[in-house]
Amino acid sequence: MIVVSGRTVSMEQERTGDQSEDQATVNDHTPCPNCAQGTVAPRSYIYAIGRVEARFPRLSVEKEFAQVRRSSETAKLTDDEVLYQVLSQRQNRYLARQMCWILSIERQDTYLLQPRDPSDLELFVEALRHKTDSGDIDAIIGVRGPIAPPDVCNGLMLPIVFVSQIYSFDVESLIKSIPRPPKVVEKDFAKNADRLFKHIMQMADNAGAMDEHRALNYLALRYPRIYEETTRAFDEDSSLSAIDVRASRLSGNRRIFDVIFSYASRKTDSTRKAFVRVDVTDEFPFLVSPLTEYYDR
Repeated sequence: MIVVSGRTVSMEQERTGDQSEDQATVNDHTPCPNCAQGTVAPRSYIYAIGRVEARFPRLSVEKEFAQVRRSSETAKLTDDEVLYQVLSQRQNRYLARQMCWILSIERQDTYLLQPRDPSDLELFVEALRHKTDSGDIDAIIGVRGPIAPPDVCNGLMLPIVFVSQIYSFDVESLIKSIPRPPKVVEKDFAKNADRLFKHIMQMADNAGAMDEHRALNYLALRYPRIYEETTRAFDEDSSLSAIDVRASRLSGNRRIFDVIFSYASRKTDSTRKAFVRVDVTDEFPFLVSPLTEYYDR
C-alpha cells in the first residue's frame, strides 16, 4: 500500500497539470493567469526517474541521420548503439541538437527534455549509452515549462522540462554502490534493495512532479539508509506494508515532507515505523533529518 498525503493523482494530471502550470517558464516565478493581476506562480520542479530516449522530430532529420550513418562502422551494433555512436561524434552534434529528447516513465512518454545550457547536450547523448535492458535508468532534475506545441516533436504535446542534471545508471550498479550492513549476505541485501527500488518506481503515477514523489525519488537514489532499514525488517520477519509521504510539522516557509516506512510483523499484528525528512522547496531536494523511529501522534 502506498499513501501520498491522502491524495490520488493520475499520471495525466501530474504530467499536464492545470492551466497555470502549463504557462510555467524557466524564470524564478511565472505569470499566474488565474491569480490577481501582478501575482506570480512559483516554479514547478521535476525530479523524475525513467529512460531518456532520442526521437526524430521530422522526416528530414531522420533522412539526414541515415545519410550520416552510412559513413560509420555499424556492423554488429544494435540500432540503439548505432544511434549513440553517430550522435556522440563531435562532427555530428548538429544532429543531436535537432533530436527530440524524451523521458519515458513506465513506458509512457512523459516529458520533452531541453538542456538548461547548450553545453549540457552531452549529458543527453551520454544517457543513450548502454541502453540494453530495462535495468538502465535515467534520473532528471529540472524546471517544468509549458506544454510543447505539436510542431516541435512530431506531434508529441508533452510538458517541457528544462534539465539541470541527468544521472544515468543501471539498477544493478546502483545497488552495488550502496554500503552493505555488517553481517548481511550480499545476495540477500541486493535482492531486498532491488525490491524496494522497484516498489518506489512502480508506485502509481510517480512522474516526479509532485513534491511527495520528488522526495521519494531523491531518497531512492541518494539515501542508502532506507535500503539498510528495509533489509533489517526482512531479517526480523517483517514486510514493508506502506510508504506514507506527508507534509511535516516543521514546514513553514519551506516545503518539508516526512517519508514514513511501515514494517508489519509477519508473526504478530504489530507494525514498526521509521521516517526521514526531506526538503523539496527548491530544485534540488536535500535531507533534513536522518532515518529514525516514528511514533504516531
